Amino acid sequence: MARLGRPGMSDTQKRQLWDRWKAGESISQIARALDKPPGSVFTVLKSTGGYVPPARRRRPGSLSVADREEISRGLARGDSLRQIARVLGRPASTVSREVARNKGRDHYRAVDAEDRAWDRARRRQPCLLARYPRLRQVVAAKLAQDWSPEQIAGYLARSYPEGSGMRVSHETIYKSLFVQARGVLAKELTKHLRSGRPTRRNVHNTVTGQWRSQIKDAVSIRERPAEAADRAVPGHWEGDLLLGRGLTQVATVVERSTRFCVLVQLDGRDMATVARRLSVQMAQLPVLVRRTLTWDRGMELAGHKEVTAATGLQVYFADPRSPWQRGTNENTNRLLRQYLPKGTSMAGLTQADLDQIAAKLNTRPRKTLQYQTPADKLAALLR
Repeated sequence: MARLGRPGMSDTQKRQLWDRWKAGESISQIARALDKPPGSVFTVLKSTGGYVPPARRRRPGSLSVADREEISRGLARGDSLRQIARVLGRPASTVSREVARNKGRDHYRAVDAEDRAWDRARRRQPCLLARYPRLRQVVAAKLAQDWSPEQIAGYLARSYPEGSGMRVSHETIYKSLFVQARGVLAKELTKHLRSGRPTRRNVHNTVTGQWRSQIKDAVSIRERPAEAADRAVPGHWEGDLLLGRGLTQVATVVERSTRFCVLVQLDGRDMATVARRLSVQMAQLPVLVRRTLTWDRGMELAGHKEVTAATGLQVYFADPRSPWQRGTNENTNRLLRQYLPKGTSMAGLTQADLDQIAAKLNTRPRKTLQYQTPADKLAALLR
């Protein structure tokens, strides 16, 4: 039976995932609690649009796992269906239907029968927009005009009387957009939502004061040596992640005085991966140009101590929501979009591919360098 998310996410872990999401925990917090990659957590959340699915429960009187195991053993012994039913204390018709709907006497398996029963339990009644085509058409038309679900719900409440079948809550509209399994509203309509989120955000879900925004022993940019600010001394770098489609990314690092750029291939944006791969690439540079590294406040570099130990780079963190403090890196990222456009996946890129892109950027003359190239400037400093 196929599982949502990456292999290894058990049903118990999924239930814990949903309980934590409902309580307002972030994807990062849930991933750490379950010891799973954030991508796995996001995949499960996106399967229902971020809406917490109800816990599956057995209907009173339905067959249990133990009942199905007894049926399987009885069939293996050659017992009749009536004999099996007497042992279970069930009507013979119940056992007969159970065996018939699960491949018959010769191929009945308790585990498979149990999985199919749970799958059938997922079936739900058609939602409101599925039952009222005219209402669905009006909602879709208003969404296409960039109306928010709340505006649509308010407009319908003012324009149509109760009992007309032309009223719907804004939450139902959101659910019909984000839970694509409903098949009611086209996925393209989500592009008209102002938030741009791929899932519905839990009202309790906030990162304010959470651990994710607190990097242990982070040193502020305000404590960075003054020589880094005036660009007179080489070896001071700025870095961040450049994001692609589908949770793909590369790390971009640029030297402040020469604008020399280093790109780092990343299989994930978790702190262990980023620290390891960044350390490998930066350690290849001469010691002379490994002084400081200024990074965004993202948790991907929470392992900054490992980077310092491996490369000698003292890591400083910019203030929250202050991209101008890493202006050289921000400008470089804009230049890199020529080769790594927004909305494209970076999953297939190798380190060799990224080295080629960095080489193109490093061998282009720059106006800010009096039309020298970053590679030439760095080479001159090392001579």
